[in-house]
Amino acid sequence: MTSKKITLLLTSFFLLSLGNETEKTTKIYHKDWIDFNKNGKKDIYEDPSQTIESRVSDLISQMTLNEKTCQMATLYGYARVLEDELPTAAWKSKIWKDGIGNIDEHLNTIWNQEKTHTTYSYPFSTHAEAINTVQKWFVEETRLGIPVDFTNEGIHGLCHKKATPLPAPIGIGSTWNKELVYRAGQIAGREAKALGYTNVYAPILDIARDPRWGRTVECYGEDPFHIAEMGKQMTLGIQSQGVASTLKHFAVYSVPKGARDGEARTDPHVAPREMHQLHLYPFKRVIQEAKPLGIMSSYNDYDGIPVTGSQYFLTELLREQYGFEGYVVSDSEAVEYLESKHNVAEDYKEAVRQVVEAGLNIRTTFRTPESYIEPLRELVEEGRLSMKTIDSRVEDILRVKFKLGLFDHPYVEDTSAADKLVHTDADKDFERQINRESLVLLKNENNLLPLDVSKTKNILVTGPLAKEVSFMYSRYGPAENPAVSIYEGIKNYGAEKIQVSYEKGCDIIDPNWPESEIIPYPLSKKEQADIDAAVEKAKQSDIIIAVMGEDDKRVGETMSRTSLNLPGRQLQLLQALYATGKPVVMVLINGRPLTLNWENKFVLAILDAWFPSPTAGEIVAETLFGDYNPGGKLSVTFPKSVGQIPLNFPFKPGSHGGQPKSGPNANITTRVMGSLYPFGHGLSYTTFEYSNLAVTPKKLNSQAEIQVSFNVTNTGKREGDEIVQLYIKDEVSSVTTYESQLRGFERVHLLPKETKTIRFSLQPEDLVLLDKNMNWTVEPGTFKVLVGSSSENIHLSDKFEIMK
Repeated sequence: MTSKKITLLLTSFFLLSLGNETEKTTKIYHKDWIDFNKNGKKDIYEDPSQTIESRVSDLISQMTLNEKTCQMATLYGYARVLEDELPTAAWKSKIWKDGIGNIDEHLNTIWNQEKTHTTYSYPFSTHAEAINTVQKWFVEETRLGIPVDFTNEGIHGLCHKKATPLPAPIGIGSTWNKELVYRAGQIAGREAKALGYTNVYAPILDIARDPRWGRTVECYGEDPFHIAEMGKQMTLGIQSQGVASTLKHFAVYSVPKGARDGEARTDPHVAPREMHQLHLYPFKRVIQEAKPLGIMSSYNDYDGIPVTGSQYFLTELLREQYGFEGYVVSDSEAVEYLESKHNVAEDYKEAVRQVVEAGLNIRTTFRTPESYIEPLRELVEEGRLSMKTIDSRVEDILRVKFKLGLFDHPYVEDTSAADKLVHTDADKDFERQINRESLVLLKNENNLLPLDVSKTKNILVTGPLAKEVSFMYSRYGPAENPAVSIYEGIKNYGAEKIQVSYEKGCDIIDPNWPESEIIPYPLSKKEQADIDAAVEKAKQSDIIIAVMGEDDKRVGETMSRTSLNLPGRQLQLLQALYATGKPVVMVLINGRPLTLNWENKFVLAILDAWFPSPTAGEIVAETLFGDYNPGGKLSVTFPKSVGQIPLNFPFKPGSHGGQPKSGPNANITTRVMGSLYPFGHGLSYTTFEYSNLAVTPKKLNSQAEIQVSFNVTNTGKREGDEIVQLYIKDEVSSVTTYESQLRGFERVHLLPKETKTIRFSLQPEDLVLLDKNMNWTVEPGTFKVLVGSSSENIHLSDKFEIMK
C-alpha cells in the first residue's frame, strides 16, 4: 500500500472519529438515500424520487443565514487559499463548517506554479480518493451535509497533472471540426468526473476582435457564428459526462480599450447592436442550445456599468431572455473591482450588495471565503439585503448540485477506475489528431511543401522557438505531460535519412523589448554573432526551417502588445537566412495573428502551428514531410498593420473599403488596405473544386427553411481536408447589416478525385437582424448565398427571396 493511500485511510478514520461521531456518520448512508442532516428520517431534499424543485425548497427551508451565505462563496483549493490538502480538526472552526458553494482547482497541480504541486494529483485514483475524503467531510461534518461542487479549469484540456492536453483554443478553433470539439469536451468531462471534479470552466466564448489583446490565444476566433458552433459542441461534450460546463467570460470582455489588458480590462467601445449581434450571440446560442449549468461573469464594465454588478446582464439577459438555469460565478476580483477599479461602490460591502442584487450567485477569487461571506451576513442583518434575494441566489446553486446528482451520489464511486479513464491511449491518439487539424498552411509557393525526404540531405532547424516547449503548456491546461520540441520532432523524423542541424540564431526578444517595438536599437555584438552562426550553418543546408513567433510570456492573460511584428531580432535572423539563397520554411508559433508582411512576401512556405499541445514536434515534422496534409483554416483575420485594427470578420459595408477612385483624392494611395490572410484562409497540399450549387426554395416565407447543397471535389493527387464555408448577404435591409455573415461550415475529408455533396439548412434564426427598434426579426427581401473556401475566396453564389 502506498504512503498516500495510508494517509488517506488515516485521514478518513480521523474524520469518522471526530467528536465520537463514528456511529452517527455511518448510519446516514442508506440503500437509496443519504441522511444528510442526520435526523434519522428521509427529508424531501434527501429523497431521489422527489422533483428537484421540491428538494431545493425543502433544503432552503432548513438552512440558516450562515449556511446560505456559505453556499455563495468559493474556497480556492490547496496552496491558493486552502492551506490543507485534506481535512483537519481545525476545519470545525473554519467558516466552511457551515458548508461551501464550491472548491476550485483543489489538488490539481498547475504546471508553472510550484506551490500547487501535490502528491495527491497523481496517480489519478489518489486524487479521486482525496476528493472523496474532502467531500466526505462536508457531507458528514456539516449540519445539513450539503455536498461541494468541485470546479476546475479546462480550456486546454482539464487543468490537472498528466490529463489529456489540447492545443490552445485558437488552435482548436482553427480545426473548424465540430465533431472533434465535441469529443474534446467528452474527454475533459470524462476525466473531470473520474478525478472527482463536477464542474469544468470551459469553453471561452469571447470573440477575439483585437489581436493585440493577450487572451486572443484563449478564444476560438473572431466570428460569433463560428464560436457559437464550436462552443456549443464543447459544452455538450463536457456535460454529456454528467459534469457542469461553465461558460466564460460574460460579457463584452474581449475588447478592453486599445486591447489594454492587465490592470485595465475596462471600457469596451461597443455599440448596443454590435454587442448583441457579435459579443452576446455565442452566449445566447450556447445557453439556449446546450443548456450549460454555469456562467462566469467578467471584470469589465459595459457603457459605464460593471457587468458583475449589472442586473441587466446577470438577470434580464441571462435568465429572463436567454433562459439560463445554472449559477453565476464571478471572475477573480470582479466583485472587488466595483469598488477598487470602477468606483461605483463607496466601499467593498456596498460592492457585495450590488453584485448579489444584480444576480451573482458565487464570489470566486483568490481570497478567503469569509472575506465575502461575513459582509453578506452583515448586509442581511442591517436590512440592506433581503433574505428573499439570498434565497433566490442559493436556490440556483442548489439546483445545479441536484442536477449534477451530488445529493444522490456525492462521491467518486470507483476511484480506482480513474487510472484507466484519464489520458488513455485513445486520448493520446486524439490529442495528436486535434493537433494535426489545428495546423494552418498560410503559404506554399511553388509547392515547396511537403519536403521530399529522398531529395533533402541537410536541414537546418533554427529560431528561438525550435527547442522551446513552454508554449505547449498553459496555466489553464494539464501539467507535466512530456513534450517534443519542433527541432526534436524533425530530428527524430529524419533519423538515419537526413542530417538535421540546429542553431538558435536569436532569442525570442531582445534586451530592450518591449520598448524596441517602438524604438529601434542596433544589434549587439552577441546578437550579430548569433545570427552569423545560423547563417553559416544555413549555407551548408538544403532547406532552412525557421521556428519563430511568440512564447507563453508574450501572449496570454494580461499580455497585450503594441506591435504584432515578430518580437526581438527574429525578422533580422529571417532576412539573413533568406539572403543565403536557400529555401526557407517558417513554422509559426503564435497565440494571435501577426503582421508577417516581409515574411509573406519572401519566405516560400509558412505553416502556422499556433500554441500546440506537447506532441507538436512530431505532428509538425510529419506535416512538413507530407505524412499529413494540413487542412486547418484561420478563425481570425491577419492584418498587415496594427494601424488597420480593427480589421476582422464580419464587417459592415465600406468599413474595409479602399481609397476613392475619383474626386480630389483620386489615384492617391494613402493607406495599406486589405488583410494579409482573410478569415477562413488555409491552404492544402491538394486542390479542390466546387460545383452544382442548389438553393431551394427560391421564394419563401420568413419562417421557412432554405436548403443549400453543392459538390466539392478533390482535384489533386493527395487525400486531404477542405473546410467548406457558407455565407449569406442581406442585400437590402432597414438597418446596416454585415457585408456577409458565416452561417455554415463543415470539414470534409476527400480522397483524390473524390466528390462529396454538402448540404446545409438555413433556419429563420440565420437571417434575423436587430431592426430600428432593437427587435429581432426576419425582414422580407433578397439574400445572397455565398459558398467558398474562405470569406474572400468565394466559388459559388445564388439568391433566394423572403416574401412580404
